[in-house]
Amino acid sequence: MARPKPALRTTASITTAVVLLAGAALGAAPAATAAPGTAPAGTTAQGLTFHDIPGSGGITLKGNVFTPAGAAAGAKHPLIVFPTSWAMPQIEYLAQAQKLADSGYVVVSYTSRGFWLSGGKIEVAGPPDIADASAVIDWALEHTSADPDRIGMGGVSYGAGISLLAAGHDPRVKAVAALSGWADLIDSIYSGRTQHLQAAALLGGLGLVTGRPGDELTRTLKDFLGSNLEKEPEMIAWGKERSPATYLDRINANGAAIMMGNAWGDTIFPPNQYASFYDKLTGPKRLEFRPGDHATAEATGLLGLPNDTWTSTRRWFDRYLKGERNGIDTEPPVQLKSRTDKGYEGYPDWKSVGAVKNRIPLDGTRKVWANVDSGANGGIAILSNALDQFLKLPPTVSVPLLPRTFASVWQSERYATAQRIRGTSALHTTVTSTKPSGTLVAYLYDVGPLGIGKLVSNAPYTFHGQTPGRPFPVDLELYSTAYDVPAGHRLALVIDTVDPLYIEHNPTGAQLTFSSPSTDPSHLSVPLREK
Repeated sequence: MARPKPALRTTASITTAVVLLAGAALGAAPAATAAPGTAPAGTTAQGLTFHDIPGSGGITLKGNVFTPAGAAAGAKHPLIVFPTSWAMPQIEYLAQAQKLADSGYVVVSYTSRGFWLSGGKIEVAGPPDIADASAVIDWALEHTSADPDRIGMGGVSYGAGISLLAAGHDPRVKAVAALSGWADLIDSIYSGRTQHLQAAALLGGLGLVTGRPGDELTRTLKDFLGSNLEKEPEMIAWGKERSPATYLDRINANGAAIMMGNAWGDTIFPPNQYASFYDKLTGPKRLEFRPGDHATAEATGLLGLPNDTWTSTRRWFDRYLKGERNGIDTEPPVQLKSRTDKGYEGYPDWKSVGAVKNRIPLDGTRKVWANVDSGANGGIAILSNALDQFLKLPPTVSVPLLPRTFASVWQSERYATAQRIRGTSALHTTVTSTKPSGTLVAYLYDVGPLGIGKLVSNAPYTFHGQTPGRPFPVDLELYSTAYDVPAGHRLALVIDTVDPLYIEHNPTGAQLTFSSPSTDPSHLSVPLREK
């Protein structure tokens, strides 16, 4: 398939990437090659020792071990293994590992291969990383008091993904806590067939300054950011090999108890793909969604501060590695916290979230010129949704002032009562393009009396190979969320063609038309919590 010439908003894309790379460089030092052999064990806290752990393929992984204080000679303890997050060193989990050791666990944490002083190259949770997880378990069983029948894995982000993958490849893993991770890598950074520019640039930049990217990663990232459609099948196959969803049958067969937690606004691994994966798990499972962005829901816990996510993690391990009857398995397994409320809501399953649908008609015909940012956008990766989490300041826009030449706008009536949005809003519309390729981005806003819209959700959609002038249907799921729209407000759907979060594929001079045929009306389905 020949690669169409996309207008990628080149200057904005490069500027975004440079800013993110610069931020990464300021936050970390270059990695060094791991030294061979075993480092002398040094104690810096009660029960903490540092070790060189043999990984797969003859490399050395830098790790540390917490052991319970005062353990009787010969006693066995449940084991928890924490692979580090992307670009993080082995000290990442010290605070939580200490708490777990204090309650009777052996905890082994290691720097993932290719980063910092661990050996090897960055494989992006490829087969060598999965083999590393099993090798660390082997080492722990030989060198610590770990119980071979009570083994758990967990971690944040990269550590979460590796842990889920390990649960499908090593049946010794009995429990997993996967926080801010991914189940489907393609649906995370290539959702709607659109490259998530800021997410990919951030990950790539951090990998360069804290580790040693492998040749496959370097090549794939170049093709991905360069919009090389000829390599799209290879990139998708590469991502699927690194997606826990690919090994769903193995994970279910092995039967590990799996807890997953994520933030509504995660700009690296959006929540939809986690919810879809959760639905298909057949063993003991739990799903938690909270306000925030990538890893911000867990961040305070990594500093040793009180944290709901880590409290649930400890309860999960206590139940499925120690056998404690602490009630976590009798609670509703889906736990949600609204972005606009303080309390938690429990549901028996994901399909019960947003059981009521509010259908907003998208009448009439709207035409927009592409290549110009209308002012509606999803914000800045990590920063914008962290501001929403801590200060209740999501990205905002003046809906009446949006230029209709570059943005299509539909609004609901003013609501007499609060609308409690829960789950995944879905857009259905008909698009006609003047070019064979293009990108559109949909935004859902909570609009107050003065016309100021607060971002509720968004999602991109890219098409290639369409016949110019011929209408085609578009179905797009917006990112799942939980948000309460106050009485007296209305909802607005905005569609434009440019967003700094994403790479866009609108050729110069492209025009998109959105219509609502009588035989196939356009609409937005908004999920609401039952009253």
